[in-house]
Amino acid sequence: MSTLVAFQKGESLQSITLDPVSRLDLIKYAGASGDFNPIHTIDEEATKAGLPGIIAHGMWTMGNLAKLFTPYYEEGFIQDYKIRFSGMVFLGDILTLQATVDEVTDTYTVFHVKTVNQHGKEVIKGNVHFAKHQKST
Repeated sequence: MSTLVAFQKGESLQSITLDPVSRLDLIKYAGASGDFNPIHTIDEEATKAGLPGIIAHGMWTMGNLAKLFTPYYEEGFIQDYKIRFSGMVFLGDILTLQATVDEVTDTYTVFHVKTVNQHGKEVIKGNVHFAKHQKST
């Protein structure tokens, strides 16, 4: 595996495709986050709210993007995260996480990140500011 600090502008991290979104994923997230809005777990409530079905929590979708950077935790950390939600995520959706280097300095790397569903539609997009650990001399 290459190191994150060696990536240059325009290069991409290896994409990650998640298992299909399940009701259990969303129930677990509701419990962990304290977000018990029933549009995320109960079919009838989602329908009453005018949705075609249960939708995933936006923060669940956003949080999954961090999986792209997990292999590089020894090199640094996500210092800042700016995300725009651009589509809903439904039960059974298959999400692919992607990141491309946008800027590189000695102390950080900025990535353009996005998550797309099985139809190629972006559901979130934004930037991750990855701070590099500084080597002590």
